[in-house]
Amino acid sequence: MEPPDFAVRRAVGTDAAAVAGGWLRSFAAALPTVDRAHTDEQVRSWIREIVVPGQETWAATVAGSVVAMMVLDGQDLAQLYLDPRWQGRGIGGRLVRLAQQRRPAGLALWTFQVNESARRFYERHGFVAAERTDGRGNAEREPDIRYSWRPGSADG
Repeated sequence: MEPPDFAVRRAVGTDAAAVAGGWLRSFAAALPTVDRAHTDEQVRSWIREIVVPGQETWAATVAGSVVAMMVLDGQDLAQLYLDPRWQGRGIGGRLVRLAQQRRPAGLALWTFQVNESARRFYERHGFVAAERTDGRGNAEREPDIRYSWRPGSADG
């Protein structure tokens, strides 16, 4: 599929609704078996009141519309969600490369063990599995896996 013309920029308050909508669609498509711990409205409120104004939040846009979001929190790639309609077109990879550029000492992230496509995606971008848990430490109580990336690793 032809890569779209897209831009990556810091998210602003007016992006919050679109960022939340993309987050919700992405979660539902990628993780249909995972019971979310929060309602749609709680997710929208969290993104509007906490994530966009208070964290390093990035938006990828196509023709001015938000199609993906990424949040960096310290050395963690805390959130990376891409609207399912735009997957496979290089947008997620561009966001990961941005994260690696902004955190050149290294990054870590969590993903659910059942999210095999995300796991393959991160591994293609040089992330290595570092820890697996039974999910007791996350709100969804879903087994998860922590990945890390260090400069000099594959694609890094």
